[in-house]
Amino acid sequence: MQELVQRFSCSRKTIARYLKQAQLREPEQRHFSSVNIIMDTTYFGRKFGVMVLYDSISRQALSVSEVKSESNALYRQAIRELQEKGIHIQSIICDGRRGLTSLFPDIPIQLCQFHQVKTINRYLTRKPQTAVAVDLKQLALSLKNSSKAAFEEHLNNWHKQHKDFLNERSSNPETGKSHYRHKRLRSAYNSLRRNLHWLFTFEDYPELNLPKTTNLLEGKFGDLKRLLACHCGMGKDNKVKFIKDYFA
Repeated sequence: MQELVQRFSCSRKTIARYLKQAQLREPEQRHFSSVNIIMDTTYFGRKFGVMVLYDSISRQALSVSEVKSESNALYRQAIRELQEKGIHIQSIICDGRRGLTSLFPDIPIQLCQFHQVKTINRYLTRKPQTAVAVDLKQLALSLKNSSKAAFEEHLNNWHKQHKDFLNERSSNPETGKSHYRHKRLRSAYNSLRRNLHWLFTFEDYPELNLPKTTNLLEGKFGDLKRLLACHCGMGKDNKVKFIKDYFA
């Protein structure tokens, strides 16, 4: 804002008034026969977020919505609106949000392998304290270079080798109750086991050219936030205009 004030020799209020009156670019009207939808939500502070559905084939955003928080209901509504426009959604690539895969039983879903690794890092930390956890983390890091068959075999072997360690329990002498000693390790393993079916969907549909991650959209989010950082004085309404114009 200050740069515009200096460049055009007028007040901040004048600049703000012109920005408020600015017309957004109309999204390019294109016919989308079939699309691979990458969908995710990014946040701008605590005030609001933006949910985007992005086609990896055309590199176009098909839906951009301001949201207060991410929800499965909003994703389902956005997908339905695209389908009502006659757009054939041949696949969905998402970050693995709980419950999301069950919403679209008729659409192939690819979970982002990068987000899966982030989940494992969250459970095990960047520097695991046990050799067993180190092995599981290394296995997770091999996702991007693995086939489903090879990864599943290695995961099964890891579990077979460390099953007793995973099942170790500790007892509370006061309550008489017991609990698993390695809860976070169990959670990391269960996450991989639970999501395995959707981490390699791209293998089942080679003709769809599915990306294995949401990185294409994440890159757009990063570029968008870099541009917005140059306009730190911009209010929320103008930020939303800027964002929608960016994806137009």
